[in-house]
This record gives sequence, structure tokens and C-alpha cells, in this order.
Amino acid sequence: MTASDVRDCDPGDGRQTTPSTTRPSAWSADVRPRSPEALPPLAPEQGQAAPDWVEVVEHFQEGLVVCDADGVVRHVSPLAERLLPEVTPGELLSAAGVPGLSDGAGGAFTHRGRRLNARQVPLSGARCCWYVEDVTDSATRADALLAERARSAFLAVVGDKLGNPLHPDRAAAAVVRLAVPTLAEVAVLVLAPRGGRSRWWRASRADDEAPMVHSGVLAGGELPAAIAEGLTGVEPHAVDWLVEQAVDAGWLPGLAGTESAARVVPLPGRDAPVGVLLVARRATRWYDDADVDLIRAFAARAGAALTTALLYRDQAEVADTLQASLLPVEPVEAVGVQWGTAYRPAQAGLRIGGDFYGSHRLADGGSVFFLGDVSGKGVEAAVFTGQLRQCLQALHRLESHPARLLRLLNDALLETTQAHGQGRFATMVLGVARPERDGGLTLTMAGGGHLPPLVLRASGEVEQVSLRGMLIGVVPDPRVGEVTVRLAPGETCLLYSDGVTEARGGRRGDEQFGPERLVTALTGCQRMPAPALAERVEQVTCDWLGHGDHDDIAVLALRAAGLDGRGARHLHAVPTAVDQTEGADA
Repeated sequence: MTASDVRDCDPGDGRQTTPSTTRPSAWSADVRPRSPEALPPLAPEQGQAAPDWVEVVEHFQEGLVVCDADGVVRHVSPLAERLLPEVTPGELLSAAGVPGLSDGAGGAFTHRGRRLNARQVPLSGARCCWYVEDVTDSATRADALLAERARSAFLAVVGDKLGNPLHPDRAAAAVVRLAVPTLAEVAVLVLAPRGGRSRWWRASRADDEAPMVHSGVLAGGELPAAIAEGLTGVEPHAVDWLVEQAVDAGWLPGLAGTESAARVVPLPGRDAPVGVLLVARRATRWYDDADVDLIRAFAARAGAALTTALLYRDQAEVADTLQASLLPVEPVEAVGVQWGTAYRPAQAGLRIGGDFYGSHRLADGGSVFFLGDVSGKGVEAAVFTGQLRQCLQALHRLESHPARLLRLLNDALLETTQAHGQGRFATMVLGVARPERDGGLTLTMAGGGHLPPLVLRASGEVEQVSLRGMLIGVVPDPRVGEVTVRLAPGETCLLYSDGVTEARGGRRGDEQFGPERLVTALTGCQRMPAPALAERVEQVTCDWLGHGDHDDIAVLALRAAGLDGRGARHLHAVPTAVDQTEGADA
């Protein structure tokens, strides 16, 4: 079939070409009269020859294959010849073996590495014309756009999921779980060694089930060479021995070394990689450049999340250590004294505050005891209480007389606060308890601007000890009051902070608890052990508060337990972190 056949053929859309005057048409018998809507003839311009239809067809975006009623190819345009070299004029189209054309289905298909789209248009005389378009470039661009959107969506999910865990274990488990199945069939995360040991997490999935996460610990010398190399910041590229090492480590369940592809990517940290990520899948899906770029982007987000989680863990450990050192220290066990304490900070989540208490044993068998309240609340107040307690720890070895010891403490605090420009002060009751032969106690107490102690007598009555004095840490030579009280066996002395008496609650929520209610709550409780009495004071105070805010609450009770009595039955009334939260909500 020649180009003249195309010039004279019916394209099937109701239009008809004009026969050439120089070339006879092979299908001239089938040509119908041109309708008014038909294509205009390719009339030559003045002084030029008429253009050939081959020139026009050559520039079509689609190749043309024209077949007769028997399916024999009659014409193949130049573009169609390049796309479908198997199609030969004069032979059956079905014999060419081109998918989509041979079976007459048309549509999109792949041929010789190109993506083509074919559509069939019927012509007159039971003939037909196949229009074949090369859509490789547009399809590739569309696929790339879809792939990029999928990668962006995946990384967005990763960023969202990894933005929440602040615990390293949960963050590591989330990393390997997110990597499966988008990046791998098996993902292994190994953290940088800590204390000579490295923790690892592995996620794998069977069929369509959710990824299963396992973890373990390896010594630094037991890490596969590729993992150790990755922890230095180098990305291994020898994938053949990399897979073998992962299989030997038992990290690739269900994958054989000869049938797997793997990559190792470091997870960036602050100064060095925080860990490495090993991804592996069956060799039917090798990791190309786009896959590796996606793995690196994933690793960057995973590294940031793990670095944040590890930093939070380190800070939490430091905070817990410091917090534990700032908590009130339980009184030291002493002969003839039963101690009872209760403590509730204003900010329950911190577990620390500005109230403090404690005791130190003296060489002569007596005990120095104290309870105080520093200005402010929260962390800064707790730090100041820590400084004050450290001063007492050292000074009580030099001076055991309460009034003189309190003045020494005042001088030390003045020096500390002036050096740091803090301007803080404290109120305090400091005393020395010495056991008597009859099982009673002699208490010598010095006051530094604190609330007066209460004594619960054996009769059930409550006495207020007249003890006055000036604030500690304000002036160089404060007035310090001093008083001596004797406790008979079974009698108790109670020290408390203003968080008890100034607690606001009641029906209207703004009425102070006050010293009168405290005395009423203690009256008739003379048989209570010291721990139970301290807890009672805390409980009635919290009941009065309801759900309202409060200042730090501290209570220290000393009960004369007899010569054989010791503080072994001390009840730890300081709430734990969980208890404090519950107490704050109570």
C-alpha cells in the first residue's frame, strides 16, 4: 500500500480526501463524493506542487495502521513503522504479534520498552484504522508524580508518628514498625552502644498481618561489621556480604541470603549517628536510587526522633536524680523516738517544694530535728532547701545547741543568698531531743519565725508551745527564741508548715483551715502512733482543700516511745509520683 492509498481513503469521520491527479488510488472504487464537511483538497499554491499526504501524516502524534475488511494491513504511517516494526503491509495484523492490536482489544499496552495507547476507528467498506500513540513520557511523568506524592505522604505519616514518643524504646519500636512494609519486609534498628552494649529492635511482617516487633541486646564486639561501620557514619554499599551478616545475626526471618536485597543507613544524631537502620526485602525488588533516597529521608526523621527521645531520657534521669536529692529526708532512727512525717508539695508533678524536715543523730545519743519552710515554691524553692539542708548537715557536727546552731545556719544562708543574689529566706523550728530514763523525751527547740509547735498530751489535750523568733537568712544577728518541753511516754510534739493552717477551702473555697481546726483535729488522738498522726494532719488538710490549690504541706511528729521504742515503725507518708497526682486530684 502506498501513500496514495492514504490520500484517497476515508478516515472514518465522514470526511474524504481528493484523489491525486498524479497517482492513481488503490481504493478509488470505494471513494465517495466529498461532502461539504469533508477535508479540503490539498490544492497546490501558485507556483508550487501539491503537498503529499505522507508529509501531513508524518507529523501526527499518533501512528496510523490501516487494515482492510480481512484484517490485512494496507498502510503503515512512518511513525507507526518506528513504533511497530513487526507490522508489515500486505500481511495480517493479527500475525504481527503486537499486544492490543493482534487481539483487537486496543487500549494501553507495553511494547519494546515503550508504553503505547491504541484505538480503533472503523472506516467505510468494513475497513479500519488503528491510531497508536506513544505515551511513554507522559506516563513516566505521571508515575513519577504519583510516586513522589506517595513518598511525601509516607514521610508525613512518619513525621507525625515519630513526633509523639519521648521514650527511646517506644520511639525505636515505632521506627522499625513504620519501615515495614513501605521500605522493607524486615527492618532492624541498632542504637549506638551504651555501656558497651547495643540494643536492637526488629520488625517483620507475615502476609498482611501487622508488623511484629522484637528486641534484644548485643555486646559492642558482637555487632555485625556492617552495623559497626554504619555507627561510624559510613553507609556500607557491599550488599552481598551485608545480607550474609544480617542472616548470621538472625535478623532476617523468612529471607534467605541469596534471595534478599538489603541496605544499611546511619541515623543522624547530634555529634555522631544515634544508630543505624537495616532494611531488607526479597531480591525481586532491588533498592534503586529513588528507594535509597526515601530510606535516607526516613532515616533522617528517625534519627531526629530518637535523638530527642534519648535527650529527654538523659534529662529525665538527671531530673530524677536531682529531684530525689531534694526530697525531704526521713528522720534518722533514734532510741526513744518514734517519728512520723507527711509531705505534699504544691506542684504534685515535681514531687519537690519549699518545705523540708529531717533529723541527725548526735554522739551523746540525742537527735537534732528540724522542720522549715523557705520562701517561694517549686524547683527554685526546692534547690534552696537543698542548700539549707547541706548547711545543717555540716554545722550540726560543730554545734548542737539549738539557738546557736540556728544562728550559724543564718550566717551561712546569708552568705549563700548574697553570693547568688537570691534574696531568699526561711522560717524554721530546730530542736534537740534527748531520751530520759523514764522513757520520756526532753525537747529543746529554737524558733526562727516559724509557726509554734503543738504538744499532744497523754490526757488528749493539745498545748501550743510559745516559741518565737525572726526569719532565717534576712539579718546578720536575728533574735532566736528558745524553749524546753518535756514529753512523757506516749506524748507527741507536732511541727507543721503554714501549708496546713493557711490551706483555703471549706464551703466557699476561700476560708483558711486555721490553727483552731488543727487543734480540734488533734484533740483526743493521743493514742495514735506518730506516723498515723502525721498522716491525719495531712488528710484533714487535703479534705479541707477539696480540689483547690495549696501551698507546700509538711508535718513532722515526735512521739516519746520509751527507752525500748525506736522509729522502726516509721510510715513513709511522702507520696510517690503517682500518689501525688492522685492526691492533687483528690
